[in-house]
Amino acid sequence: MFGGASNLAEGVDNAFIFIFAISFFFIIGLTALMVYIVIRFRRSKNKEAMQFSGSNKLEIIWTVIPFILVLLMFYYGWVGFAPMRQVPDDAMRIKTIGRMWEWEFDYGNGKLAKELVIPVDQPIRLDLESEDVNHSLFIPAFRVKEDVVPGYDNWLWFTPIYTGEYEIMCTEYCGLLHYDMVTKVRVVEREVFDDWLENLEATGLIPDPPGLAVMKQNGCMACHSLDGTELVGPSFKGLYNTEKVVLIGNQEETVVADEDYIQRAIYQPNEEIVKGYARGLMNSYEDLISQEEITSIVEYLKTLNEE
Repeated sequence: MFGGASNLAEGVDNAFIFIFAISFFFIIGLTALMVYIVIRFRRSKNKEAMQFSGSNKLEIIWTVIPFILVLLMFYYGWVGFAPMRQVPDDAMRIKTIGRMWEWEFDYGNGKLAKELVIPVDQPIRLDLESEDVNHSLFIPAFRVKEDVVPGYDNWLWFTPIYTGEYEIMCTEYCGLLHYDMVTKVRVVEREVFDDWLENLEATGLIPDPPGLAVMKQNGCMACHSLDGTELVGPSFKGLYNTEKVVLIGNQEETVVADEDYIQRAIYQPNEEIVKGYARGLMNSYEDLISQEEITSIVEYLKTLNEE
């Protein structure tokens, strides 16, 4: 009824319409009843107050009717939900990666894309993975949404029934740029999809440099950018071996961001705060990041200075 673009949309819409209609009926009915009572029994009518007690008939009515309505709501909800966990055997599986703050879609053999491109009328299963914090993948036009949680295997499926472009967003607050974690799903004809996939360059087989991999695994990208953008903390781009004004207690000092400083920033992050940034936003990673891993981080930061 609302123009859903997947096979699951109708069930979701039917449940919504039924629950909305029941809610609308009662809010209008109860409001009208209240207005009538206020007017009909207002004090100026000089109606003598009366006391009532004990009405089995009324109690049965207001118990049985809501019970039936709740059962009907459950029925429509279950009819809409049950197919969402029944994946067809011929579903195309695409690994979907959530990270701050982007989506990435892995088609296998190193072929990665920032947009989800799929053929129309083909069942699709998205295997959901997070590289850092909690996310939630939501495709409004398909009426599907599932959480993307680190260490938890989750998935969703659907069959697109119309070609076109539809919005994908994250509905779990995941940090400073959560609002910008959006992309598109493009539904195309099978021939167009096959041609697109064949010409998609395989880039996913190239692993991240060790230092970058360590930073991603420990959620560093939540507060520090790689391109000079200022987030919660200073950007890593152009950081290594440059002078920084830091606050040690209430005193300002100038330090060089060498390997010793990087280690102190990771192990005692609240001892030397870069001027202009807040204290107390980062915990110590002394038990999580080894000295060898710090060295790999430093080596990666050096490459950012060269870009």
